[in-house]
Amino acid sequence: MREVYQEQLDKLADELAAMSTMVGNAMEQATTALLGADLSLAEQVIDDDMKVDEARARCEEHAFGLLALQAPVAGDLRTVISTIHAAESLERMGDLALHVAKAARRRHPQPVLPEDVKTYFSQMGQVAVKLANRLNQILRTQDVQQARDLEVDDDEMDDLHRHLFSVVMGSEWSHGVSAAVDITLLGRFYERFADHAVSVARRIIYVVTGTMPNSDRP
Repeated sequence: MREVYQEQLDKLADELAAMSTMVGNAMEQATTALLGADLSLAEQVIDDDMKVDEARARCEEHAFGLLALQAPVAGDLRTVISTIHAAESLERMGDLALHVAKAARRRHPQPVLPEDVKTYFSQMGQVAVKLANRLNQILRTQDVQQARDLEVDDDEMDDLHRHLFSVVMGSEWSHGVSAAVDITLLGRFYERFADHAVSVARRIIYVVTGTMPNSDRP
């Protein structure tokens, strides 16, 4: 019985890891759509968002099933509860990729991004995908050090976001208020994507150590 129970716990980890891949792919595609004003790719991200929602629902169904049928305690209870929180954060990461894709669709056929900020979004997209890929490994291995190291990549995203904001607010900005609003919102979507990745990594640290890391992150 214990062996079957452990298989069920492992399945939860695999489902979360699969979600991290899905949201990473979504943000990669959304960024490509944003940079290239690619309507078909933006539509694909929008259509595929339902798959992320369905994956979260399956994770939660399996987690609540374990709570009801197995009455887990101690470390196993931490795993199940953390799965529920992590699935929520991963779904929100998917929603943030969705927002990026919708911005690309809303402005089509015009590009959303002025040329002088495209490099920032290209780099933020790369960091976002890197975070999702690393999160996949962390969820599968429960490596505490890798989970802690994830915040280094989040710091890189924060630096890019700050520099982007300084450009938008700078005296040389010549693209108007509407573009500034778009850029500010889009930058925030990427920053929040990274923050949620860190939140999931912190949940893994909690599962393994029993202690939630002290942080002002979500």
